[in-house]
Amino acid sequence: MGLILRNGTLVDPALGMLEKGDVLVSGARIESVGGQVPEGGHEGVDCSGCLVLPGNVCAHTHLYSALARGMPAPPRAPSTFPEILELIWWRLDRALDAASIRYSALIGLLDAARAGTTSLVDHHASPNFIDGSLDIIADAFEEVGLRGVLCYEVTDRGGRERSRAGLRENVRFMNENQRDGVRGMMGAHASFTLEDDTLVELAGAAREQGTGVHIHVAEDRCDQNDSLRRSGQRVVGRLEGAGVLSPRSIAAHGVHLDRGELDSLQRVGAWLVHNCRSNLNNSVGRAPVQRFGGRAALGTDGIDGDMFAESKTAFFRAREDDLATSADRFVELLQAGAALVSESFDAPLGRLQPGSAADLIVLEYESPTPLTAGNFPWHWMFALGTDRVRDVMVGGRWIVRNRELPGLDEERIRRRAREEAHALWGRMEGL
Repeated sequence: MGLILRNGTLVDPALGMLEKGDVLVSGARIESVGGQVPEGGHEGVDCSGCLVLPGNVCAHTHLYSALARGMPAPPRAPSTFPEILELIWWRLDRALDAASIRYSALIGLLDAARAGTTSLVDHHASPNFIDGSLDIIADAFEEVGLRGVLCYEVTDRGGRERSRAGLRENVRFMNENQRDGVRGMMGAHASFTLEDDTLVELAGAAREQGTGVHIHVAEDRCDQNDSLRRSGQRVVGRLEGAGVLSPRSIAAHGVHLDRGELDSLQRVGAWLVHNCRSNLNNSVGRAPVQRFGGRAALGTDGIDGDMFAESKTAFFRAREDDLATSADRFVELLQAGAALVSESFDAPLGRLQPGSAADLIVLEYESPTPLTAGNFPWHWMFALGTDRVRDVMVGGRWIVRNRELPGLDEERIRRRAREEAHALWGRMEGL
């Protein structure tokens, strides 16, 4: 027996599709789209007055930051990006233990699910709890029911022993992970915290595992300055020379890439992920996102899992620079995240078509104005948001149903997360 989502307005921006009809889900995949599906013993869900579309994807995040909200101020106010890392985020990640990793992930995933985000690409760091950290996060993905691609952030900032431990954790997880909804890849912090031999080891491990490296690239000018000092090359040249960049790699941020570097990334085929709200928050500059090319997506860099807010902020900031900016570009970037995640999974994601994974969201939206495939991106920017999310499905399973998370004691999880946040902040004060 399958499940029929009945009488919805079916939207797939990537296919230019908008029509009234039904979606038949069989097992973990979409079986048919459009028209009226006969009952045939199938369970039916009324989607009248709703949009049915593929779930959102966050292509770069840090779930470990979920318990940072409202945390005590750093010892002094940072004035540069390196100081933001040293005084805030590197204090937080050093204070993480098993429980705070778990509840950071759970809270981040609960909030992402409620925001209609069905897949996240996570970039984790916990230098004092490396071994087994990815299993804890994967358990949280499995518990909430979302889809994920995970990695541990390899860095030399804590010494050689810890960088090797991070390498081992990535490889171990990819070799041992058996979960249907979670995959692994190699992870690295950024060029400016990585030695040449570590970069070469990362590239070699990624090749052996048949995957790519997920790394921050030119988020701040300090990354370029460090690369020029070390190698006489800009960041992309240094990473490419070490073999780190490939079609499976993810280059997050790209704020300070020049045209030659953008051309190189597009020639290699690496993914570029724009994180507009994080760039604004850290005052690192404006990414040349309009020149990011076709293999580009959107992430939140750990702010949250709300891709409505992320895509809108990215659009409005680009619009501030150029009134010719179209909403279409930023809906395309959002949809591209599904193509990025699809490369790690067996089924195509992010398409409302037979054979695709049944990762779907149902939005309550009776448009007061004409809604077409051509103007849908403008409805997205000016009318749609997390308040519209009624239902969320991942792999044919309801994760959110009628705005509730079935099978999860959300109140208990959030209560325990507050306790872990208090303990985490206490450990940070001691660093």
